[in-house]
Amino acid sequence: MSAAERFLFTSESVTEGHPDKIADQVSDAILDACLEQDPYSRVACETLTATGIAMGVDTGGAGDQGMMFGYATNETPELMPTPISLAHKLTRKLSEVRKSGKLPYLRPDGKSQVTVEYDANHKPVRIDAVVISSQHSETISTEELRADILKYVIQATLPAELLDENTKYHINPTGRFVIGGPMGDTGLTGRKIIVDTYGGMGRHGGGAFSGKDPTKVDRSAAYLARYIAKNIVAAGLAERCEVQLAYAIGVAEPVSVRVDTFGTGTISEPALVALVRKNFSLTPKGIIESLNLRRPIYKKTAAYGQVTFTQTRRAGPRTCPFVLLSPTNSPIILTTG
Repeated sequence: MSAAERFLFTSESVTEGHPDKIADQVSDAILDACLEQDPYSRVACETLTATGIAMGVDTGGAGDQGMMFGYATNETPELMPTPISLAHKLTRKLSEVRKSGKLPYLRPDGKSQVTVEYDANHKPVRIDAVVISSQHSETISTEELRADILKYVIQATLPAELLDENTKYHINPTGRFVIGGPMGDTGLTGRKIIVDTYGGMGRHGGGAFSGKDPTKVDRSAAYLARYIAKNIVAAGLAERCEVQLAYAIGVAEPVSVRVDTFGTGTISEPALVALVRKNFSLTPKGIIESLNLRRPIYKKTAAYGQVTFTQTRRAGPRTCPFVLLSPTNSPIILTTG
């Protein structure tokens, strides 16, 4: 295979201690507290984090126009793109070794970035570069930290078959990272929308998720679009799939529904759109009811990806992963019949 046929794609992730994710978790904790008191709470909460300051603003409101995207690919078990999947696993591992005491000198703030090389068939073949930055105590040397993170985080997490002698590692590349979180940078709800979704591999409508109750289609319709895309891929109707839903203020049904399988579909995209409209309730009310969204479940989604929490459900002969926010009823597997 020629070099011209290959390409690189990079995604990033951040830990729960990153100031932006602290803000997301605060916003969703406030939303959860409201929903515990009143399942029909209308909330639009934003949080700003800075040194010693946290402000929450409830702006009210009832939805808006806009477009939302959902994406799925069969390249990972959770049907997520490989770069963002691995980036999240690295940041989860950073938090795990910190909390377990394996690397007790680590502190909550951190981020990762993974560059994956794909072949001409859009299959991941190797990891080209890994970037990890982690906050740490003053007592640890940069050399010891880099060796520990390479061994206990990177090599313990990433698939060995995707690493080779040409993989580049950048661990705390700027050196010391003692001051982090809101002490080191300002965090704001919704500034990690690409981290929250597909790492840039799938498109994003631009609306943030955290702090918004499910009447806001920025959040609920994006969840449904992901749920639909996963069903299409899990059913074997495409290897990759992106679903777009678009809404107008005060109009229940979406003004447009689009399915893009990037040339991997087993049936036509107009046929897939027809199946989507037939099998899924696409109104805001239908989305809330079918995905059971009036529950205090959102803080769980505020770090390590809004669309990557999975639970395995048996659907006929296949085992199919679905987002945490999937319906309580059996998942729909689309068929052409």
